[in-house]
Amino acid sequence: MKRLAAMIATTAALAASAQEAPFAIAIHGGSGTITRASLTTEREAAYRAVLAESLEAGRRILEGGGSAVDAVVAAVKVMEDSPLFNAGRGAVFTSEGANELDASIMDGRGRRAGAVAGVTTVRNPVEAARAVMDKSRHVLLAGRGAEAFAKEQGLALVEPKYFWTRERWDQLQRAKERDRQPLDHDAPRAAPAKSSSLAEDTKLGTVGAVALDKAGHLAAATSTGGITNKRFGRVGDSPLVGAGTWADDASVAVSATGTGEMFIRAAAAHEIAALVKHKGLAPRAAADEALAQVKALGGRGGVIVMDAKGEAVFAFTTEGMYRGLAKGPARPEIAIFRD
Repeated sequence: MKRLAAMIATTAALAASAQEAPFAIAIHGGSGTITRASLTTEREAAYRAVLAESLEAGRRILEGGGSAVDAVVAAVKVMEDSPLFNAGRGAVFTSEGANELDASIMDGRGRRAGAVAGVTTVRNPVEAARAVMDKSRHVLLAGRGAEAFAKEQGLALVEPKYFWTRERWDQLQRAKERDRQPLDHDAPRAAPAKSSSLAEDTKLGTVGAVALDKAGHLAAATSTGGITNKRFGRVGDSPLVGAGTWADDASVAVSATGTGEMFIRAAAAHEIAALVKHKGLAPRAAADEALAQVKALGGRGGVIVMDAKGEAVFAFTTEGMYRGLAKGPARPEIAIFRD
């Protein structure tokens, strides 16, 4: 009887410990010229609603004891399915008038990773990246090869027209007229203040998530349509492990957004983890240092970082970044502007 009682007590203690184990998820929806003057009340509410839905999708998984990998996939899928963000449904157009999508994911337990680049028919690229990580011997698949693999795995495929939106098409035409490649959230020059048109305020962006689960594992995922008016075949930092995405239980999880070429050259996501792991910097200091390197190369943008305790950092060099945090039972936090 005493042995049985001890076993019951031990089981109860373990269950209580699991219940109390920290868990958290942080998300971003891109960075850029995001100011109160450039968003209507209705448009701001729409962004906040999708960010809240994304956070809840990931938080619900973590609260139930699910993995950080499952949580970041669930959170990113919500934003991929929304035309408000430059990922999935709201992807920007290349100079050729097509939508080419990229995504990556990394599991902090063992540093497994998967990514896809230049896909045009995969509804949720983050799912394809997850499949590459879990179901293949590779890390990155691109173009038709990635799409064929997604089909083999039974993932949802769509016609390319699924990604077409009037707002993004008009954004491409304006970019062509000015011969520019704007960031996700850069408002066009001479844009009317408080415009109600998405085509005019163009506050859309790359998405990402980082999470810590109750088992103490970290994960990160990033998904994007790239930059408006990019050359066809261009690949930025989002699907590149170490540039736009990184996760290691021994340091931090990172998802980035911004001028991809400079994030690649700075190996920004890995740089943050390395500064934490090998130099002993706090995540905030590491994020600021990496972004300073990106800025020195002529780039700008932001990162979300989560450490092994579930503490999140949001760092960006732009006027704003769509972002949110859900930690344990605490009330979720959502922010858009710098102040």
